Amino acid sequence: MEYEFQLKLQSYLDGELSEGEAGEVANRLARDQEAVRLLGELRNTRQALKGFDQGVTLPESREFFWSKIEREIRRQETQPVRPRVPIWAAWQRYLMPMGAAAVMLIAGLIALQSFLPAVAEPTVESADADSGAFTYHDYASGATLVWLSYPAENDFAPGEPAATLP
Repeated sequence: MEYEFQLKLQSYLDGELSEGEAGEVANRLARDQEAVRLLGELRNTRQALKGFDQGVTLPESREFFWSKIEREIRRQETQPVRPRVPIWAAWQRYLMPMGAAAVMLIAGLIALQSFLPAVAEPTVESADADSGAFTYHDYASGATLVWLSYPAENDFAPGEPAATLP
């Protein structure tokens, strides 16, 4: 069913059509069951909505109610409108000092590092002639360790009797 006929059907129910148009709608209703069903739904909807307007009453007079609305509109029109501040601008007043403090702290640490004595890193050395010996120097603590790793098959291996020693 086309939209224009649906609107005509609503106008037919409301009694807003001329006699000629009302006759055309009545003829179509006689042969179109879908139109009859739609007309029935429109009547039911009209009946259901009929009682809703009657139950609304205002606690004050009509003039007083509308004067309150008018006063509120005037009050809002006279208030200056504050421009909206972007979120980054609101945070800017906190981030700028913190950023400046961070830059000064980093510059101070770099300057302080140039005045501190250089600390020697621990080193590990390996002798080329004997690949089983490693030397570890830790200059900060003044420790030197020598690690010897020889095969266990020699005469000094644990578990051998002491008599085999030369």
